[in-house]
Amino acid sequence: MSKISKMFKGGSSKPKNVASPQEAIHRLRETEEMLTKKQEYLEKKIEQEIAIAKKNGTKNKRAALQALKRKKRLEQHLTKIDGTLSTIEFQREALENANTNTEVLKNMGYAAKAMKGIHQNMDLEKIDSLMQDITEQQEVAEEISNAITQPFGEDFDEDELLAELEQLQQEDMEESMKSMGKLPSVPATSLPALPKQKTATKTKKKVEDDDDMEALASWAT
Repeated sequence: MSKISKMFKGGSSKPKNVASPQEAIHRLRETEEMLTKKQEYLEKKIEQEIAIAKKNGTKNKRAALQALKRKKRLEQHLTKIDGTLSTIEFQREALENANTNTEVLKNMGYAAKAMKGIHQNMDLEKIDSLMQDITEQQEVAEEISNAITQPFGEDFDEDELLAELEQLQQEDMEESMKSMGKLPSVPATSLPALPKQKTATKTKKKVEDDDDMEALASWAT
């Protein structure tokens, strides 16, 4: 019988002191930390043995070989620790997941009981009656709103209004066509008067021309 079988021999009986999931997870983490420190120590020892082997390689062959043998044993121990860490990590993750699932199920059970307790205090017939009352009151409120928003004294026929609008648009279009066919009108404003100085000059020249014409006429006769 293996050692593991001996450990669990008669294991059908429930142990008296069962660790809680949180305590088990905590202990596994402590074990991981301890093994990680052990790994670091072994890695340093391996580096030291390699340095000893290199130092005595040419001077003391026996010491170099002994250092390499110690290095091999340390490496084997390090490999075993790696395997142990993997197993512990797997076990811790499984335990954490199981603990999470347990908490989730527990909380879901509490929620289901709370919901059941709430529903126990409800009467379905009263709920249906309440919903009918709410629906009726909403319809009444809508009718009141429609009555309030209905304008007074504005009972017009929309078809007549549309016909009147179309007639106004037609008249506006005809007026536009008529205005496009007319010539531009003469401006009503009078032309600006000439400056006084220029007018006086033209009058003086006209008088001189008349005098010359009279002199020429008298000479011709």
